[in-house]
Amino acid sequence: MSKDWTGNNKSIFTRNGASNHSDGERETWDYYATEPKALELLLEKETFNEHIWEPACGELHLSNVLENHGYNVRNSDIIDRLQNGKIETIDFLKYEGKWEGDIITNPPYKYAKDFVEKALDVVTMGHKVAMFLKLTFLESQARRELFDKAPPKLLYVSTKRLQCAKNGDFVTYSKGTGTAVAYGWYIWEKGFTGRPEIVWFN
Repeated sequence: MSKDWTGNNKSIFTRNGASNHSDGERETWDYYATEPKALELLLEKETFNEHIWEPACGELHLSNVLENHGYNVRNSDIIDRLQNGKIETIDFLKYEGKWEGDIITNPPYKYAKDFVEKALDVVTMGHKVAMFLKLTFLESQARRELFDKAPPKLLYVSTKRLQCAKNGDFVTYSKGTGTAVAYGWYIWEKGFTGRPEIVWFN
């Protein structure tokens, strides 16, 4: 991939007011795994097509939850971290083609907008795109243009802080070193042009 998914904690988290992420280097491939509970909570509220693509699957944290709920999951990422034959090596932003199903993922922070736009291009009419993103994704003029063109249908916000763990290390994060960043599930439905709704969940 021509883009480098490398940054550092200070450059990305200090900007969002999360001082507890001001030291140390970010994971080279911008790999911050999503707490599985975040998806469990979403699936209590939202249903999806039986075929789901997770294009930034990391170590299958979200994919395993989906499979446990009976979904048929396509797993891919820019690198295969598990080397077990379950993950396709695909640069999602360069993918050409369509996907007859839904897309659910936590995209690399630097390319979140690119991932949303690509996913909406890849899925066919009426299918859903669910992205686990910072609430600050609602800000900025560039993203406002995206929302004007393709508004999300729903934004699910947890009343309890949900975590993303560097390199998938939730053991360390469970010891009180978790993120101060607030996340939510943004749900797009291709073709939707109405007003977004905010839903809180526990």
